[in-house]
Amino acid sequence: MSRRALLLFLSVGVIWGTPYFFIAIALDHFETVSIVFLRVFLGTLVLLPIALRKGMLRRTLQAWPAVLAFAVLEMVGPWWLITEAEREISSSLAGLLITSVPFIAAFFVGLLGDRSAWHPITVLGLVIGFSGVLSLVGLDVFSGLVGLTPVLMVLAAAVGYAVAPIVANRMPADVPTLGVIAVSLTMVTVIYAPFAAFTLPADIAQGPSLEAWGSVFVLGLACSALAFVLFFSLIREIGPARASLLTYVNLAVALLLGVVFLSEPLTLGMVVGLPLVAIGSYLASRRREAYVRKSKRGQQQPQKSEEIPETL
Repeated sequence: MSRRALLLFLSVGVIWGTPYFFIAIALDHFETVSIVFLRVFLGTLVLLPIALRKGMLRRTLQAWPAVLAFAVLEMVGPWWLITEAEREISSSLAGLLITSVPFIAAFFVGLLGDRSAWHPITVLGLVIGFSGVLSLVGLDVFSGLVGLTPVLMVLAAAVGYAVAPIVANRMPADVPTLGVIAVSLTMVTVIYAPFAAFTLPADIAQGPSLEAWGSVFVLGLACSALAFVLFFSLIREIGPARASLLTYVNLAVALLLGVVFLSEPLTLGMVVGLPLVAIGSYLASRRREAYVRKSKRGQQQPQKSEEIPETL
């Protein structure tokens, strides 16, 4: 990995490990809808002019049904679900649950016909990762430490994160990725605007604290706009497969911020579930050859497979 790639990798890894922390701070002063709206609105203000200047909008808008589907799966649903869930669960637990994205993506890719997803090692990764999630639910939820509903909300968000890149990867090759992100942020802004109009603080000057406003700005400008730009630069440098290791940097940052700065507990479920989810996601998301059984002889032959899409 080149020095530039390493810098991009660490930058995106740290940035995308912080949303859970800043969401927890913003929730003290903002409604969930307001946080999501301000996040996408600020991201739109940054990326839409860039996409417009580069002439990306026309081709992107021609693929608007797929872009809208991506926006719903990547932002409309997950960002509301994660933010609302953090009213009841810790930011570190939310970050841990999101690391299930790679093995969820591997499962869906298998359902869509990629036989490499049923490679024995991939299946082992799916089983181990699912065992990690069950450990979280079994040890923490049923011991009364956290509620089941917010855990299921974050897992639903993880499903959205897993499916959204699959939708994006099926768009025509000439649809620019930056255009997709810019238009997606704009669409989500429009969707949330009517609801945010009734939830934004009436007195902006005397309402939320500077800390809360700072958290919202970081979510919009850094965690949304800047992180997407850096992420696509990283993809060009090292490819999507190696970039998937960002998931584990994200988790480390989320745990550190939550436990150290928010005094969140490190529960038994997290200690047991964390390595299982991480190992399962790693095994399930690796690129490998698919093994297809011959109909008569029962022998196996390798078949080229596609890489598991990355979460954005």
